Amino acid sequence: MELLSFLRYRNKSDRALAVSIHNIFGFYPKNIELYKLAFTHKSMSTKLSGYTVSNERLEYLGDAILSSVVAEFLFKKFPTRQEGFLTEMRSKIVSRASLNKLSLKFGFDNLIHYSKKNEHSKSKSMEGNAFEAFTGALFLDFDYDFAYEVIVNRVIRLHINLEELEKSENNYKSRLLEWAQRKKHHVVFNQVDVKGTGYERLYYIQVTIDEKEYATAADHSIKGAEQLAAEKTWLMMNEISDQ
Repeated sequence: MELLSFLRYRNKSDRALAVSIHNIFGFYPKNIELYKLAFTHKSMSTKLSGYTVSNERLEYLGDAILSSVVAEFLFKKFPTRQEGFLTEMRSKIVSRASLNKLSLKFGFDNLIHYSKKNEHSKSKSMEGNAFEAFTGALFLDFDYDFAYEVIVNRVIRLHINLEELEKSENNYKSRLLEWAQRKKHHVVFNQVDVKGTGYERLYYIQVTIDEKEYATAADHSIKGAEQLAAEKTWLMMNEISDQ
């Protein structure tokens, strides 16, 4: 690393995090504080001026940025494929299971700060959430174009096999509905909000089971948002059953 890169970071832990990010993604952060926050789980949250500080806000932002990056990449990659195929492929790439696997491959589990006071503080989706938070930090630290290049060239092209992904089955909505039918539960996918216009429009879908609210997710299509909300709900239910 160049001397100026070392001087940019104030202490040894900041430098270690910057080196880890550079080794994985090929760049040095400008604002290391954003990435430290991205790897701060809510179990380690602190209060600052009355606000809870953790990676949840960055996760929210990164979720939207990641969805846009993947949508643009697939649109360019598959110029003749229809909307249904593109939506399904995007849902598979940004699924919690996919992001969890990528995060473990990148060693994010060693970078996340979380409370080890009880065995349930480390949720099954913690690594995937951190990946979204990292994407949010990346966007704020640089810009959308830079985030696009990093995600596409350092993540998708190197670590995601699109041919295998196309053949894989990962339909959480069908899985959830089949479970509900078998167990005599009533599942509803409610559109609770729409934000933005044109290509920036995001649909927010919330899952309710027997009128109890579960996960909410956003995507640029209703079908995609339903899939993501179904996946988050499925993981929530599994975490509850494990406790």
